[in-house]
Amino acid sequence: MLPKRWLTTLAGRIAGAEKGARTTRLIRWFVGRYAVDMSEAENPDIASYNSFNAFFTRPLKAGARPITSADFACPVDGAISQLGAINDHRILQAKGHSFTTAELLGGDSALAETFRNGSFANLYLSPRDYHRLHMPCDGRLVSMTYVPGSLFSVNPTTARGVPNLFARNERVICLFVSPDHGPFVMVLVGATIVGSMATVWHGVVRPKPANKITQWTYADQKITLAKGEEMGRFLLGSTVVMLFRPDTIAFSADWAAERLVRLGETMGHRPGS
Repeated sequence: MLPKRWLTTLAGRIAGAEKGARTTRLIRWFVGRYAVDMSEAENPDIASYNSFNAFFTRPLKAGARPITSADFACPVDGAISQLGAINDHRILQAKGHSFTTAELLGGDSALAETFRNGSFANLYLSPRDYHRLHMPCDGRLVSMTYVPGSLFSVNPTTARGVPNLFARNERVICLFVSPDHGPFVMVLVGATIVGSMATVWHGVVRPKPANKITQWTYADQKITLAKGEEMGRFLLGSTVVMLFRPDTIAFSADWAAERLVRLGETMGHRPGS
């Protein structure tokens, strides 16, 4: 019932504003409210950030997140919402709720077919988490698609209560091809209070008009990113959904719903490796 779009616009303006002492007070309150560990930040000085966005997307200090040598690395700090096998075309959101790959991918049935009976992982980033996203494996960028949608919250409670949540919210679909693992998708899902989403090759994704699906292709640009390299960021918390082809990834045995995860830890291996 809340005016989610209006709240998100207002939050984005506040987060981007450079307000000196007022901004420092807001950041200090946020750090205390969500128990943010500033000792991991490249710059731990709260007073030095000139906007809330600058604080929220702060880089980590060197060595804070070692990258595994396994085939697939966790791309974020956060928590596992759900993961596992794609059942034909259906992805589990929460008990009693699922959505299809085509719905998630903005109606692209041809791309959805690539991931039929494949694997998925939904990773939720809470307000306290590091909010840059990194690559789970090496990949060459093929395309990026913006899909307009709602801005429901994506916290675990909402995921259990709102049908088709991740396929209804605004999202940015990034398609990569790995030299070792083939095509995979990273879907950045927007949410209430998320000011915007950004990628390292494009910047903040703000297509015009904002109510239409918009696609960018990169076949002629040869944009490649290595495992562990930054690929994007959320300006306030949200969720990333990853899709892999069949027989591409065997998730780590200790990965399960609601488990906390950290950037760089082992997410999985190629089956048989």
